[in-house]
Amino acid sequence: MADQTRLFPEQTAANGGKSSFDGADPSGHRARLRKRLMSGGDDALADHEVIEYLLMVARPRIDTKPIARSLVQRFGSLAGVLNADPQALALHPNMGETSAAALHIVALAARRLARTTVREQPVLSNWQALLDYLHIDMAHLNVERVRVLYLNSQNLLILDHLVGDGTLDESPIYTREVIKKGLDVGAAAMILVHNHPSGSPQPSRADIQVTQKIMEAARLMGMTVHDHIIIGREGHTSLKAKGLI
Repeated sequence: MADQTRLFPEQTAANGGKSSFDGADPSGHRARLRKRLMSGGDDALADHEVIEYLLMVARPRIDTKPIARSLVQRFGSLAGVLNADPQALALHPNMGETSAAALHIVALAARRLARTTVREQPVLSNWQALLDYLHIDMAHLNVERVRVLYLNSQNLLILDHLVGDGTLDESPIYTREVIKKGLDVGAAAMILVHNHPSGSPQPSRADIQVTQKIMEAARLMGMTVHDHIIIGREGHTSLKAKGLI
C-alpha cells in the first residue's frame, strides 16, 4: 500500500536526540527545511515545501518532495491542494488516505480558526475577517454553494446557514426559505453569500435580481440585507460596494 506510515517518531537518547526524520535524511534536506520553518517568517517555505513538510510528518520514511510538487501542479496552488476533495487527494499517485488526511486536517483547522474569529466580534466591524473566512471556505469549491449569514441586532453572527449546493436561481421558494430561517432564528439582518466555481466573482444578472427580491421580502419582515458577497478564486465582489443593491 502507498500509505504505510509510522506516525510522529519521538526523539530518543539512543539516537543522540535525532528523530527518524534525520535518519532518513542523509543529505540534511529535511533538517534545513525544518530550520527555515522554525526560524523564518510566513514566506520561509514555498508552497510545495509546506506540502512536503506536512507529508513528511505523516510519512517520514519516503521522499515527499516529488509528491508535493505533483500535487501543486495538479491542483494549482497551496490553497488548491489543501482545499481539494479528500478522496481526490487520496487517489493521487503515491498518496493514500493517511497522506490525504494530513493535508485535509490543515484546511479544516484553518476554517475553524477563521470562523471563530468571525464569531467573536460584530461582523460589520470585522469585515476582513469575514472575507478571509469565506475565501478559505468557498473559493476553491468545484460546485456553487449558497449560504446566508444571519446576524442579531448587534450584528453578531448567530447562524452560518448552508442553503445548499447547486445553482443560485430566482425561485420564490428560495426566497421564502431564506426569510423563514431568519424569522426562526430571530435575525435582525443577513448577509447573502455564494461562490463562483469559474473563479471570477463578477455578479450575473440573476445574482442581482434574486438579491433584490430577498431584500424586499426581508424589509417587509423587519430584517435588513447588509450585502451579497460573491467569492471566487480571483477575489470577491460586494454587490453593495459596487452599488448594485
